[in-house]
Amino acid sequence: MLTGIEEVDWASLGHAYGPADDVPELLRGLASADPAERETALDGMYGAVHHQGDVYDSTLACIPFLLELVADPVVQDRGSLVELLTSIGGIELDDDDELDLGDEEFIPAANYAMAAAAIAAGADVFLGLASDPDPEVRLAAPCALASLHPEPRRVLTLLRERLTVERDTEVRLALVAALGRIALRHASLRGEIVDWLGWLARAAHDPGLRLAALAQRARCAPGDIPDDVVPWVTGLLEEIRTTAHASAAPGAEGSRQAAPTLIGQVRELLEEHGAGRPAPWTEELLRTLHAALDDRVDDRIALILAQLRSPDWGQRSDAIWLCGGLMRIWRGRYEEVVRLVGDQLHDPEPRLREAATSFLERLFELGAPAADALAARLATGAGQGAGPWPGSTPGSRSGSTSGSGAGSGAGAGAGAGAGAWSGGRGQHAFVGRSGRDGALLALARAGDTRAVPLLARALEEGEVRRELLYAMDGLGPSAAMLAPLLRRRLADVELDERLYDRAAPLLYALAAVRGGQAVPEVLRVLRGAPANRRDWVREAALRTLAAFGPAARDAVPDMRRLLAAESASVATTAARALWAAEGDVREVLAALERWLGPGASGAERCAAAQALGEIGPAAAAVAPALLPGLASRDLWVRVRSAAALWRVSGDAETALPVLLAAWEENRHARVDVAECLAEMGPAASEAQLVILTELTRRRRHNAREGASGSHDVHLDEKLLTLCRAALARMERGVF
Repeated sequence: MLTGIEEVDWASLGHAYGPADDVPELLRGLASADPAERETALDGMYGAVHHQGDVYDSTLACIPFLLELVADPVVQDRGSLVELLTSIGGIELDDDDELDLGDEEFIPAANYAMAAAAIAAGADVFLGLASDPDPEVRLAAPCALASLHPEPRRVLTLLRERLTVERDTEVRLALVAALGRIALRHASLRGEIVDWLGWLARAAHDPGLRLAALAQRARCAPGDIPDDVVPWVTGLLEEIRTTAHASAAPGAEGSRQAAPTLIGQVRELLEEHGAGRPAPWTEELLRTLHAALDDRVDDRIALILAQLRSPDWGQRSDAIWLCGGLMRIWRGRYEEVVRLVGDQLHDPEPRLREAATSFLERLFELGAPAADALAARLATGAGQGAGPWPGSTPGSRSGSTSGSGAGSGAGAGAGAGAGAWSGGRGQHAFVGRSGRDGALLALARAGDTRAVPLLARALEEGEVRRELLYAMDGLGPSAAMLAPLLRRRLADVELDERLYDRAAPLLYALAAVRGGQAVPEVLRVLRGAPANRRDWVREAALRTLAAFGPAARDAVPDMRRLLAAESASVATTAARALWAAEGDVREVLAALERWLGPGASGAERCAAAQALGEIGPAAAAVAPALLPGLASRDLWVRVRSAAALWRVSGDAETALPVLLAAWEENRHARVDVAECLAEMGPAASEAQLVILTELTRRRRHNAREGASGSHDVHLDEKLLTLCRAALARMERGVF
């Protein structure tokens, strides 16, 4: 075994962490009789030799040895080795990719191509694995054959033959998925495979196999998905549920002991996710189907609603995760979906409750239909008196907030592991980050005032999840009662190197509730800012003082002093605070105008323009200083300057073309532009078509495939609200 491994000069080869002289040990570890040693070696292969999908010269040198291990029936866990080879050789270059020797991407691209060629040359080994006695090997072999074997017709014949004799459910599904992969990779076979999948979707005895065939057919021919797909899939899911429950064996499923590796942790999470579910594989099939349905939002919502009404908690959990992806990309009518997700908060299955809570946290105003369920969940826990309050840590009385990060404002990052709470057995307790503090966060972000007394109780106890503090800006006047508690917490914050992390969320919350009585505590932070992130601390404190308005007059000397700060963000925020406190523009305008000169950076111009816009018509005298910004190469300078010009001078004729150009150039500027258009009213009538077009789009303006932020849906809904307001004012003709 591993003949010739010592003949390779591994030290001259490299991987992600340097010389590859440790690779022989990893390869031998893959063949070990010890399961823990095999898993550690596999973790090392993915971590170094195939780090994040990369292919190095050492990766290429490993291919013959990996093929040898896969072919040896004595080697255990060969299924994982087949998956590794599939990953190494499965990266496909576009047909029009040209490998230019002068291109810095030449070596990686060449390595991918050589890896694919090397594995394809030895891919006949995978043919025999399709009938291997080990089901894990048979599970991995179809994808390897579909991705790597150079004779797709031969593979197609083999996979269809195997489907007639295979009895393992998940292997059968892998065979169907591999057929779909062949259809996508080889256009000459696509029509034949699509027709065959259509036949299988109706003729197969096993409902799981019919669902798999339907999903793959939809994936390969998304333009030909039948109109009755929702009742068809719903019926299959119900059939799967009843047959799976009837055939499920009693007792817990066996699982391998967790190894201290990343692969071991992932495996453990997957096992935990599927535990107690008779047919956990339906999740991936439905994910494939949803991807194929794409913009057929109404069908996707109907399918999710059917799942949320299923007696199977696993199907309801799958529906929640699928709906998260749907709502992130597409606009639609989600009220009933959200209400049904809220109903899951009272389910006895903790994983379902956790999924529902995590989903509702990100909805903000769209979470309103679940508000009653959230409030009831929180009230039930509070009434039982079983444990600390959401986000609190028992015994803690510090003024700090959990988590860390540099962000300020509503988009700041999440706290780290905030506040576990357990109500004990039989009390449907939430545990962990998405527990009761998550339910409270969802309720507060929905703008429901029932969150206020619960936030008060949280503030009276231990550490509070920082997102709860950033959620207070949507609760209206009722949140004013939180000001004394926030003030007390801010007074307890130590003026050390971690001041910003601890104080910024509290300062934001005090600004949101207009807690002007906290001026002494805010001044203490402003004056005591340490060298670490001093400007950030000062800016956060000044922003809070600006929100206090005339109530912050005691801070005027500090504001005047900071008008001359070297930091534009500090100086301009000080100007805004001074204007809000005194209403005298003389010093303020002079301080702001210096950041609009020829030598100012884009960030400095943006900061000054925003401050002038907040001052409004009283700053009309400096309107000419904004004009150069309209021609800036920096889009955000143009947007801020145009918006400020409108707000200080009412010159829509000059500002509007700049704003509309930015709207088309960068979709992420649309919220800021729409806010200004809504203020302009009839003066922005030329933008009516742009607004109408946005309101008719079904895809969210900030949708990103494969990536998301916690505020993405909220920002898109804000854009829609602003567009409706702008359109209404244009139609009414009211300034």
